[in-house]
Amino acid sequence: MKKPLFAVKDIVQITGITKRTLHYYDKINLLKPSYHAENGYRLYDRDNLEKLQTILFLKAMDVSLKEIANILTHTKQEQREILKKHSQTLLLKKQQLETIITALDKYVSGKDLYHLSIFNHSSALPLQEQYDREAKLIYGETETYQAFEEKQNKRSPSERAKLDSEFKQNMEHIFNKMAICMNQTPASDEVQQLVLEWKNHLEQSIACDTEMLICIANSYNYDNRFKNYINQFSNGDLAEFLYNAIMHHIERQKE
Repeated sequence: MKKPLFAVKDIVQITGITKRTLHYYDKINLLKPSYHAENGYRLYDRDNLEKLQTILFLKAMDVSLKEIANILTHTKQEQREILKKHSQTLLLKKQQLETIITALDKYVSGKDLYHLSIFNHSSALPLQEQYDREAKLIYGETETYQAFEEKQNKRSPSERAKLDSEFKQNMEHIFNKMAICMNQTPASDEVQQLVLEWKNHLEQSIACDTEMLICIANSYNYDNRFKNYINQFSNGDLAEFLYNAIMHHIERQKE
């Protein structure tokens, strides 16, 4: 008949955990052995084994050792009530993980980082907000930006979200049409008409004087974040083509 007490090696054989883990649980008072043999060896009874299996179950459920120690002080019914709340935490983590996987798949397939919601559930700010703060830091003292910010502050969150969505769609429409025209020169009438259309969409949100147009054009061509985003709409360097088209528009305005 199997002996009622288990040595460390027996527990390791039964559960698959390491001797080091078992010793660590003893050290932090999470699972103390029932007895110590005369030779100092740790001995565990069936109650210890049941408790260890509960610990391993909770650990697999992504419960911290500190939380496990607290849970084990409660009755079985109280433990179930605590774990009901933990279940909601796991569901939230599942949703976050699904978001991460979706974002990763989109990024691997070529989608630009800018439009991935990867930071929406982390300590880092969402990328859109990061870009907004960067723009304020760089352009915040200009009259053009201050007028834009004043206009934005008067809009409700739903209005801003709607305008942002429409703006994104309009820009992507322009970029797609501009990509088709890359066999022409940036100075061609068709390309310049698209630049005017692009500018009109911008001016729904911000005044586009020469200084602002140059800033935007430079961002498109020299900021890799914008360049990579724009270039995904073509097989060539659409960002550089658009930069040249905007700069030609600026030169035309000076005439």
